[in-house]
Amino acid sequence: MRRILVGLIAIILAIAAAFVLTRKSPDQPIPQQHATSADKAIPASAASPPDDGNWTMPAKDYASTRFSGLNQITPANVAGLQVAMTFSTGTTEGFEAPPLVVNNTMYIVAPWPNTVFALDLTKPGAPAKWTYHPGPAAAAKGVACCGPVNRGIFYWQGKLFMNLLDGNTVAIDSNSGKEVWRTKIADIQRGETITMAPLVAEGKVLVGNSGGEMGVRGWLTALDAGSGKIVWRAYSTGPDKDVLIGPNYRPPYAAEQGKDLGVSSWPPGFWKIGGGTVWGWISYDPQLKTIYYGTGNPGPWNPPQRPGDNKFTAGVFARDISTGQARWFTQSAPHDLFDHDEINEIILVDYPAPNGKRIPAIIRPSRTGYFFVQDRVTGKILAADPYGYINAYKGVDLRTGRITPAPDKEPIEGRVVRNICPAAPGAKDWNPAAFSPVTGLVYIPHINLCMDMGVHNANYIAGTPFVGADLKMYPGPGGNRGVFTAWDPVARRKVFEIKEDLPLWSAALATAGGVVFYGTMDGWFKAIDASTGKLLWQFKTASGIIGQPISYRGPDGRQYIAVPSGVGGWAGSIVSADLDPKDPTAAGGFVNATKDLKSRTTPGGMMYVFALPK
Repeated sequence: MRRILVGLIAIILAIAAAFVLTRKSPDQPIPQQHATSADKAIPASAASPPDDGNWTMPAKDYASTRFSGLNQITPANVAGLQVAMTFSTGTTEGFEAPPLVVNNTMYIVAPWPNTVFALDLTKPGAPAKWTYHPGPAAAAKGVACCGPVNRGIFYWQGKLFMNLLDGNTVAIDSNSGKEVWRTKIADIQRGETITMAPLVAEGKVLVGNSGGEMGVRGWLTALDAGSGKIVWRAYSTGPDKDVLIGPNYRPPYAAEQGKDLGVSSWPPGFWKIGGGTVWGWISYDPQLKTIYYGTGNPGPWNPPQRPGDNKFTAGVFARDISTGQARWFTQSAPHDLFDHDEINEIILVDYPAPNGKRIPAIIRPSRTGYFFVQDRVTGKILAADPYGYINAYKGVDLRTGRITPAPDKEPIEGRVVRNICPAAPGAKDWNPAAFSPVTGLVYIPHINLCMDMGVHNANYIAGTPFVGADLKMYPGPGGNRGVFTAWDPVARRKVFEIKEDLPLWSAALATAGGVVFYGTMDGWFKAIDASTGKLLWQFKTASGIIGQPISYRGPDGRQYIAVPSGVGGWAGSIVSADLDPKDPTAAGGFVNATKDLKSRTTPGGMMYVFALPK
């Protein structure tokens, strides 16, 4: 009898362990009842106020929903969308920045060298009110690893705030276009650039650096919005005093608890050149006075050169906005093996709990391929499920918060490891998802690429690549390179999926009318039904779409949809940089996955605006 009991206990423990580790395939959803409206996640109200018809920041609101409350455009009439206006920027680099619309003025950040145009939407043809030429240093273009992109500007209290590739942040008077201040915060001589859009809140301009492939040390900096002076800087690596870890730091897992882990989890001195750059998205909870953002990959890419967890790279920080002091940190990919930065958008929601109450949470589709749900007060991971194909990891242990890499996919010096999925850009790269409180779904534009990877010793020379890896990317299972997934964060499953031939590199836009928009790398701008994924309308633009669409109310009271068109960035560099499709290693191995893109689209730099007929 004792043997039988022991056997039963072992079986029960094995089953429990299997449930702790997340599932390997999104095609096997966790059984759950169909969610009612009360069971849906809803945006954090303080971070997502009612829509006023403007679009003042790239993410739409501090909760990063990228959701428009305008509802004139519906599945019943979206097929009638027509071009209402176009604007040529006269440039042909990657066009990732969305336009902003504030009080009937549209602000457009052109691709490099990032001229800003202010267009008067109250007048026929939307003539320019002013033009601002930031004049970034030309040398910065050669330092940027993945194209000289700019991901947007931010409007706040009569000023526009903008980051320049050469390491400067500027403030511009929104009425006159005159520069108010300019502050240099990064050094291109060390390989630092800035590609991210700033976030402005509580009188502070939050900016992080790029350059994780150059052996830089990542940081997030807060500037005073009025003067441009630096208020605080929080590093991603190094001693606690540099990382701004103090008495209020309470991480939820043991792996992040301890003194000066930003030094001890690295080989001697490596934290000084260890990456962890902050080049993605920041969200802000005005009620908790807390910002949320992710850190990039450790450097170099060659894992054997940097044994240890490599804190605090490839994870998510929560910080006090006033002081920068860390509140918690969770590491999504300790000792990152595959360049799986954790810089993706972080959506703030109130998440339904089993007791009928709501948990203040963050939801985020990670570059690792897992969709995370976390308590935004404590950082504790509530769920982690794959939303794309993954074989590089076996799951996320919810007890410890740690991801489990697949041993057979770990890069080792001296041999090429094949069929690693997802590839270095992750299941999704920088391009953000949208969340609709109407459907309760997150709309994720992502990619389906795998790679072969070989690693070798990397030598550090300031301002030059510090990588130590050779990659070759190619389509994942099924042959399609892009996927658009509607994900239910409460039921923890995909609701529908659209397979796209090319990688998806544009952002998503969700609207209250029940229509979702996104673009493809060969230039199709698409509208789909938010509930079913049915294609409702599409328009062929002049170039591939890698940018962020928005929705706004025009001076005539109508709802408009705007999207930039101009292929480029890491995924589209074969076109914008005119790379050789026969070189499988070009653009860090990405060109091998997009060899046909030159025959599918051409460079561009156009803003398109659509509306229903009057």
